[in-house]
Amino acid sequence: MKKLITGALLIGAATLAVAQAWPTAKPIRLVVAYPAGGVSDTVARALADKLAVQLGTPVVIENKAGASGSLGVDAVAKAVPDGYTLGFAAVSPLALNPHLGKSPFDPHKDIAPVVSVMYSPVLLLGTSASKAGDFKELIATAQARPGAVRWATSGQASLGHIMVEQIMGKSQVQITHVPYKGGGQQMNDALGGQFEVLSTNAGPAVLQHIKAGKLKPLAVGAPARLDSLPQVPTLAELGQPAANLSSLFGIYAPAQTPAAVLERINTEVNKALALPDIRSKLEATDNVPTGGTAAEFARQIAQESESNARIIRAAGIQGNQ
Repeated sequence: MKKLITGALLIGAATLAVAQAWPTAKPIRLVVAYPAGGVSDTVARALADKLAVQLGTPVVIENKAGASGSLGVDAVAKAVPDGYTLGFAAVSPLALNPHLGKSPFDPHKDIAPVVSVMYSPVLLLGTSASKAGDFKELIATAQARPGAVRWATSGQASLGHIMVEQIMGKSQVQITHVPYKGGGQQMNDALGGQFEVLSTNAGPAVLQHIKAGKLKPLAVGAPARLDSLPQVPTLAELGQPAANLSSLFGIYAPAQTPAAVLERINTEVNKALALPDIRSKLEATDNVPTGGTAAEFARQIAQESESNARIIRAAGIQGNQ
């Protein structure tokens, strides 16, 4: 028994030593799986600035967009597992893309979830082409004229597409899915009234278009109504709980990164998320700070992955359509 206790103490001391030794003066690379200038990039940069101060070493942002976030996460999966390469992305590359044959890495073996950072609500917006005043009127139009309602999303087999399939199934209506390859063209066409509705993550630019009357908020995918749009109901309130989805973002590391280093990163990110200026920056863009343990984050990813697998099978969604 004494030997066991001594061994455990030695292991604990070694783990603590690893955590205390990391990081050295070597910069930490934070791979953002999306283009520069977006909400996720803005949040990642603010977080990187805080982590650099807390850790005493530079945290350098590298934008690596493509394949719905999978390219950036793949770069993390293939990096040296020493704590000096981290990733920032939504959980979709781990919980959605693999079910569609779109993943260049094994989400179970190649990536270590470290900590959730925020969830980003998904807004359902009407364009000038839509006469619907609210979500119920939109569904009534779809019931009366099957296929007439065109819903634009960020892509085939995206989170928005999952929401479309859930709403069609629940309401027994036919909606025409219009997949885009990027948010920029999708928004331009929305403002030009090229389709009736779109789903997109909340953000300052979207709110400006809403305030200007160019887009009409019909519903939001989020755990609760947004402070900036308190009059807009969640999809759960509208009888669409399965479609009430939002984008969860977090920090990842290569698998096999020392546990002590992962624990340190988790601690420091949680500390940064508790800072008033970080929280206000997130909340100003309608993103909600989360945080928590690595185990909690891993469970959230697993649950979303299981849910996505069921939806994809039921709807017959294919990534290459």
